[in-house]
Amino acid sequence: MEYTVKIAKGLQTVPQAADIRKKVFVEEQGFVNEFDDIDADAYHVLITSDDNAVATGRLFSDETGWHIGRVAVLPEYRGLKLGEKVIISLEDYAKKQGVTAITLSSQVQASGFYEKLGYVNLQDLHMDEHCPHVTMKKTL
Repeated sequence: MEYTVKIAKGLQTVPQAADIRKKVFVEEQGFVNEFDDIDADAYHVLITSDDNAVATGRLFSDETGWHIGRVAVLPEYRGLKLGEKVIISLEDYAKKQGVTAITLSSQVQASGFYEKLGYVNLQDLHMDEHCPHVTMKKTL
């Protein structure tokens, strides 16, 4: 299968990314506060296959550094390494901006996925709505 990767600033420029997040985080996983002020300034990756949006994630900075978040793959496209493609695309974009380290807040059940990609679990267990998360970091 052929995939196209697009990175754009602001969620409003890639509304299909919002659709994926709504399906995965709101409808499938039950999150309520999925969208926030960060979306307007973050860099969003959108992966498409045959003009169908299938995966997304975002990259943003704040006073503590650079972060990846909201990584989501539609259920019917899981197992095809698209989550990895999202992470690598955002890391590559970050490197071009001179970023040397990235943190993320992983759902505990997904932390093994990030560990395989080189992220280290900082043992900072915290709750995001109803779901346990852990902070992870990678030096680029």
